[in-house]
Amino acid sequence: MPAPSISIITPSLNGGTYLPHTLNSILSQQGDFDLQWLVIDGGSTDQTIPLLKSTTDPRLQWISQSDTGQTSAINKGLAMAKGDIVAWLNCDDLYAPGALVTVAKAFEQNPAAQWLVGRCNIIDTLGNRARQNVTKYKNRRLDSYTFKSLLRMNFISQPVVFWRKSFGSSIGQLDESLYWTMDYDLWLRMAQASPPLIINQTLASFRVHDSSKSRGGYRAQFVEGYRVACRYAGHDRLSRWLHRLNVEKIVWGYRALRAVGR
Repeated sequence: MPAPSISIITPSLNGGTYLPHTLNSILSQQGDFDLQWLVIDGGSTDQTIPLLKSTTDPRLQWISQSDTGQTSAINKGLAMAKGDIVAWLNCDDLYAPGALVTVAKAFEQNPAAQWLVGRCNIIDTLGNRARQNVTKYKNRRLDSYTFKSLLRMNFISQPVVFWRKSFGSSIGQLDESLYWTMDYDLWLRMAQASPPLIINQTLASFRVHDSSKSRGGYRAQFVEGYRVACRYAGHDRLSRWLHRLNVEKIVWGYRALRAVGR
């Protein structure tokens, strides 16, 4: 049986501060799988392009051209992906050592699984663990996953989701009309079609920093998530109401964390 192939897409725009760490976390992955890393850059003017030009690893492929934003870049990368398994990792996030071989083995051992969700740490600008209570809360929600619970709150961390390319093709591309929650929309579409395989292993780290997209506009992004949930809630008014209540809890919770510098 041939080794599985994995394609990782990284959308990029002037993310050169953390991209070297992302690069190392991807290209250091080892195991019985083939790797394609696609960096889809939107025309960076920082140190991103020199870094990509100096990287001679043939597993890296990259383009740099203007686009309409992060979601467009990811869709472009997904269209270029050759792997049996696909995912995206933003240019400030990291894969844990051994993450990709864990993913490859999980899909091999679970042939009916169409998409996979692991555990995710949160790190700060220096790479230190942060917001560990948030991580524990998301893990508890993940342990009791149901489609209805996902409708009521998005507790799935984007960097630890992987799916079979054939499954993703049947689900459709990311919704480019969404600014923050194109991932949540994709999770709900996937979840409607097939339950995720949930594994109890940390696969990645999500970085919080002042210039990150998710750092600003807390209320706007969670309200957008509520509108996404309403697309799939149908006549389930309770789930709509609980999601809206969760928006308020999360917004005030993150504001409190930011107020104390976390």
